[in-house]
Amino acid sequence: MNHKMFLGGAEEEMEFMPIIPLNEDGSENNDEQPIPAELPLLPLRNTVLFPGVVLPITVGRDKSIKAVNDAYKADKLVGVVSQRDSNVEEPTVSDLVDIGTIAKIVKLIKMPDGGTTIIIQGKKRFKTEEITSEEPYFKAKISVLEDEPLTDDGDFGAMVGSIKELAAQIIHLSPNMPSEASIILKNIENPSFLIHFVSSNLNSTLIEKQRLLEINNIKARAEVLMNLLHTELQYAELKNKVTNKTRAELDKQQKDYFLQQQMKAIKEELGGENVAEVNEMRKKAEEKKWPVAAKEMFSKGVEKLERMHPSTPDYSIVYNHLDLMLDLPWDDYTKDQYDLKKAKKVLDNDHYGMEKVKERILEYLAVLKLKGDMKSPILCFVGPPGIGKTSLGKSIANAIARKYVRVSLGGLHDESEIRGHRKTYIGAMPGRILQSIRKTKSSNPVMILDEIDKVGNDFRGDPSSALLEVLDPEQNNNFYDNYLELEYDLSKVLFIATANNLQNIAPALRDRLEIIDLSGYAIEEKIEIAKRHLLPKQKEAHGLKNVSFKISDAVLEKVITDYTRESGVRDLDRQLASIMRNLAKQYAVKEKLKPTISAGDVTKILGKSRFSNEIYKTANMAGVAVGLAWTYVGGDILFIETTTSDNGKGELKLTGNLGNVMKESATTAMTYLQANAKKYGIDPEIFTKKNVHIHIPEGATPKDGPSAGITLMTALASSFTGKRVKPYLAMTGEITLRGQVLPVGGIKEKVLAAKRAGLKEIIMCSLNEKDVQEIDQSFIKGLKINYVKNMQQVLDMALA
Repeated sequence: MNHKMFLGGAEEEMEFMPIIPLNEDGSENNDEQPIPAELPLLPLRNTVLFPGVVLPITVGRDKSIKAVNDAYKADKLVGVVSQRDSNVEEPTVSDLVDIGTIAKIVKLIKMPDGGTTIIIQGKKRFKTEEITSEEPYFKAKISVLEDEPLTDDGDFGAMVGSIKELAAQIIHLSPNMPSEASIILKNIENPSFLIHFVSSNLNSTLIEKQRLLEINNIKARAEVLMNLLHTELQYAELKNKVTNKTRAELDKQQKDYFLQQQMKAIKEELGGENVAEVNEMRKKAEEKKWPVAAKEMFSKGVEKLERMHPSTPDYSIVYNHLDLMLDLPWDDYTKDQYDLKKAKKVLDNDHYGMEKVKERILEYLAVLKLKGDMKSPILCFVGPPGIGKTSLGKSIANAIARKYVRVSLGGLHDESEIRGHRKTYIGAMPGRILQSIRKTKSSNPVMILDEIDKVGNDFRGDPSSALLEVLDPEQNNNFYDNYLELEYDLSKVLFIATANNLQNIAPALRDRLEIIDLSGYAIEEKIEIAKRHLLPKQKEAHGLKNVSFKISDAVLEKVITDYTRESGVRDLDRQLASIMRNLAKQYAVKEKLKPTISAGDVTKILGKSRFSNEIYKTANMAGVAVGLAWTYVGGDILFIETTTSDNGKGELKLTGNLGNVMKESATTAMTYLQANAKKYGIDPEIFTKKNVHIHIPEGATPKDGPSAGITLMTALASSFTGKRVKPYLAMTGEITLRGQVLPVGGIKEKVLAAKRAGLKEIIMCSLNEKDVQEIDQSFIKGLKINYVKNMQQVLDMALA
């Protein structure tokens, strides 16, 4: 049986029943109903009925329904007792308590579901003396229990007042109790009923309520009730405190959620496409490995983006910045290939020669393998064009299994290209360095800084100064890009710069680079490169990959010597392409080719020789000497022509687009000869009577440098003495006023140029011998090199 507080009609058809009877005590009716000695018992599972209190009861058990029906038909009285254990479905005699309350059935209602609801009012307490019957329901002999008479006691009045106050406080703190309960409570005047009413509605256990019912002394009952009310009040206060706190937290959460949903709806109405974008960004960010600073900046940026409308100008700025942060690899590195043999094989397959560079890369790999981590070197390959500096960088990337990226610095004039623009500018972008890293998706690529010597430096900016931070191993672990506004670690990037001329690189930048000189190729090297790389490439490019024909080494040598004059192989590649085009045409027409391409075929295809060594034979006359020059495309041959004219005043005229250093070398040579005229059999008076004119052909080409010093001296001596310079002889070296010969640079290029030109003998300073030893001796076979220390030795060898 279930009970609930009855505050009015539970069903629509039920007439209103007040919670308090009109006389406030069922025992004080004028026509007091006699109580029989035997009563049917109604066991209640989870409540205790007190005298005077009205309760609605749902009767469910068959026994109980029968007992109620029989009683309702007779005197409407039943004995209501509580079960000792509320879990027992079918109670026996032992499950019932001894003391209960006689109740009058005020109303009996048949429910639509077959159940019965009764409204009962407690009358008097009773004690079960003997169970007389158990079937069809419990019947018992009872004795009515009277309350002990109450003597005049001031304490009792105070207790009743206190009970009222405590009950009112509990009602106020209990949200489930209706506010009418406190009004009813105030209007109860009968102290006995007040105690019973409060006891009935007490949120205590069944045992405590039963104990209250069993107390005969009303004052003692009031004392026990007060203790229970105090406990109940403390519990109510605590519960209220917890409830309020929880409610406040829930209210805040609900409020936040509600506001967020509203905000989301507003955003979607205004332009909801950015919600998906922001969520996508957050998703990407969760999988990202990045530093704490980057993570914090990204979080702030995303929050800012969420608050912005996609149509505002700043939206794209913030979005692009966050997009860059997500695209940068941060702590993503590719794993290096530490197999040194394999790396050497890759380097050898891709490039012929260049032993010094390959050795340096393998050393770097070896250290990485042993140490596991080191700052990458900043290498700079310096050499003439067309020798494979840029492609060598790609080959290095393949050899160590890293990503490859090339940054072209030629003509760069704005340092923002390196360091990025501030993102407040319209069209701002990150610098080329970070853009390249973003493209490779790796923080340790091989990065080629191509043509570092061609970086501009004018009123628009100085990018070479911005490169100082990028290329300094001590600084580049926290490279700051203006657009990113964060520091980025470049220390694992293997930077390889390429340059043609070291002189054009700013000194501070040059100091940070590990210079590796790559000189031009010898004819023998070019033949190998043509056979291994150029011919297969051109055959495939012209659709002749599956057509078999041979080009012998001698024919390749003819193409190299007669049709090209270069340190690299670009022009050779173009000449071979011309040959392939002609062969492709022949094959397309005749559908067959000669098995071997001869020298005659080459002449037919390419025309007559563009370059000839005969010039060095025909030019053999007094006053003409052959010098060796270094240009940024490699070594070259230089004629120095001298002639004297009579009726002069000893003037020295210089033509051929010469620089200051070269002019000073000519003046030094002239002064030395004047001072030592008799020693070399020259009439001293000739210097005052004849004008001297020195001309260096190819007047359109600027020429400068000290290395033509001994050549100028030899040409002047030849002109004054009338002795010819030995044929097929070239020379290079700087002179002093004392007649000393000083060393010069670019020896490998110069020696290879002499060999290409078909010269047979070279004179140079003895201190340059170490440079000659670095050249593969097979490349300069048949070339005699004479080492000298002073001008006397030069003239003795040069003048026939």
